[in-house]
Amino acid sequence: MTLSPGDTMPDFDLPTDGGGRISSAQLKGRPYVLYLYPKDDTPGCTLEAQTFASRYGEFEALGFEVVGLSKDSVSSHDRFKRKCGLSFPLASDEDGRLVEALGSWVEKSNYGKTYMGIDRSTFLVNAEGMIVRTWRGVKVPGHVEDVLAVATEVGH
Repeated sequence: MTLSPGDTMPDFDLPTDGGGRISSAQLKGRPYVLYLYPKDDTPGCTLEAQTFASRYGEFEALGFEVVGLSKDSVSSHDRFKRKCGLSFPLASDEDGRLVEALGSWVEKSNYGKTYMGIDRSTFLVNAEGMIVRTWRGVKVPGHVEDVLAVATEVGH
């Protein structure tokens, strides 16, 4: 199943770095960006996280929360968040339920080997919990700027 603009974001309640939790119910009434990334502390994921962090104030000014999501453990997220100086929550979906519900658990290929992994994806969700825009198969350079541009349009 693949979710598209106009669909409702699936309900979720996940642990985050620092012993916290984040849920769709908690975010209700506030627009947010949920970005899925394959693995903490890898080059592309680090660049993406740092770029979201560098623009986080602009998302906040528009009323948006930013949430990173991977299947990494909370302790891995704690280390990654400290190392990168991130100010937004990193949610842990170790069992992959939300990742699968979002249609982001896909077959990948690297050096001729196929395996299952997270498709780098981003979901822009409005205050009512409806998906406004999706990005799939994300290439990191320029991505955060694209998301911010759409958030700016939605925010006005």
